[in-house]
Amino acid sequence: MRVTFLGVRGSVPTPGAAFLRYGGNTACVALAHDGAPPSLVLDGGTGIRMLDAHLGGAPFRGTVALSHLHWDHVHGLPFCGAALAPGNCVRVLVPSPDGDPVATLERGFSPPHFPVTPRDMGQWSYERIVEGVRELEGFSVTAREVPHKGGQTFGFRVEAGGAVLAYLTDHAPQALGPGEDGLGLLHESALELCAGADLLVHDAQFTAAEFPAVSYLGHAAAEYALGLAEAAGAKRLALFHHAPDRTDDDVDALLASLSSSGCSLLAASEGLTIDL
Repeated sequence: MRVTFLGVRGSVPTPGAAFLRYGGNTACVALAHDGAPPSLVLDGGTGIRMLDAHLGGAPFRGTVALSHLHWDHVHGLPFCGAALAPGNCVRVLVPSPDGDPVATLERGFSPPHFPVTPRDMGQWSYERIVEGVRELEGFSVTAREVPHKGGQTFGFRVEAGGAVLAYLTDHAPQALGPGEDGLGLLHESALELCAGADLLVHDAQFTAAEFPAVSYLGHAAAEYALGLAEAAGAKRLALFHHAPDRTDDDVDALLASLSSSGCSLLAASEGLTIDL
């Protein structure tokens, strides 16, 4: 399994010299089988626009699974050239508690908020995400609901060829209880998704020091992500969904402040590819 980070920022895109190394596009991760182009994309933040470069001008033919529908995870969808090019075949999986994924998306993608509706975007089809395991583009994908403020949110566990990726991009475990350290509960869904993962991509928008003032925003502390990785036996942790005001140097400092004997650590950066 080849994992490529197309966008790693949280909340809003962050252009500027202070954000060049880690990148300023919002959440999007592309997955591919060995030797094949990306066919499964997790989230459609502004980073999905970078998919074009990884397809060599070919149209995207595959699935986009949306963890949730906040702006920073969907704003790139109508701007992804490869997904709109002739010959595309795009399936979009949508959290939709009411069971109508198109109507759910239209709440954000329709006038006066936006001129293009989901029905206008090429040969796209839409399906509702529900908890459970399903096959997507040759990957086995487990979806479990995780707490995150402001709408139904899913974490994903993706398996192929013996490799396991866990993806909990926006996660507010404190909603289920403070846990032992006050940063949130190591709850069943999170532990199940992350168990023995080769790579855990996890919300690290805040730090423990920042947390008392920002916990109401519905994100996790980097220290929680590390604790979850260790408890679940994940081999590698990628800090993800960097706060929009966290500069490259700040991300470096955050990474340096953490230490683990249980898994290796990295900070996700735009364009980074990891083979599992």
